[in-house]
Amino acid sequence: MKNAKETADAVPATGPIKIKIGGKEREFDIDNPTLPDWIEENKLTAGGYPYDKKMKGEDYEKELERLQIELVKAQAWLQATSKRVMALFEGRDAAGKGGTIFVLRQYMNPRTARNVALTKPTPTETGQWYYQRYVDHFPTSGEFITFDRSWYNRAGVEPVMGFCTPDQHERFLDETPHFERMISNEGIHFFKFWLDIGRETQLERFHDRRWSPLKNWKFSPIDIAGINKWDDYTKARDQMIERTHKEFSPWIVVRANDKRRARLAVIQRILLSLPYDGRDLDAIGKPDKKIIGEGPSFLKD
Repeated sequence: MKNAKETADAVPATGPIKIKIGGKEREFDIDNPTLPDWIEENKLTAGGYPYDKKMKGEDYEKELERLQIELVKAQAWLQATSKRVMALFEGRDAAGKGGTIFVLRQYMNPRTARNVALTKPTPTETGQWYYQRYVDHFPTSGEFITFDRSWYNRAGVEPVMGFCTPDQHERFLDETPHFERMISNEGIHFFKFWLDIGRETQLERFHDRRWSPLKNWKFSPIDIAGINKWDDYTKARDQMIERTHKEFSPWIVVRANDKRRARLAVIQRILLSLPYDGRDLDAIGKPDKKIIGEGPSFLKD
């Protein structure tokens, strides 16, 4: 296993940067192993998060187990009825997409519960219809498919980082609701989750990745480049959700500063939307309306 020095050497140095948060100018140096107090103090409550303490681990584990039992039952129902589920997970870098997908699929049969996390397009894929490489991974009868990022790359990282043209971005925002109406009309149970985090939350998670021997592979040049593009990503997010939030394919917004509450909220939403045999509503519980909602009106800064 790498030690701290090897971990540090494996990640490109960036040096101190100036960040303006809440009207105050701050300095953040991700190459410094000590997390600044102003991040430590606000990492949970950043962006108006409604709780000032994380959910207790013991309570989380109990609720998670009940929900995962329900997921196994839901998967059996998919197999028996040939129904299909597809869930997209989007959010800023370090929003918790991968961890949420992991606990969602943890006890499901991997033969019919697949996760899709595509790399950048190949030259062949670049020449195809934009949605084509994603459609290739859509569920067949009885499958439960998750996407760790999706075609919505064209509404977020691509325009912000200059990986697509303004015309391509605008065409995507115009065409995507039509594309997703076809998914809905096909009868696929379709979910779009946006995991929303505060700025100090993101910086703390970046810092953790930077200095963790187990997580440093997650910290990329795109993360470094995006640290000072918070406002650009906010603008892109707001435009994306405003233009593509539809009744047949709503954006489900989950406030995700506390990963535990966010994961439970996501699983609850899926289970409450599927009419599977033997569904136990008491085990699923009621949604926390402070944590989960829909559309532009539920977004924070």
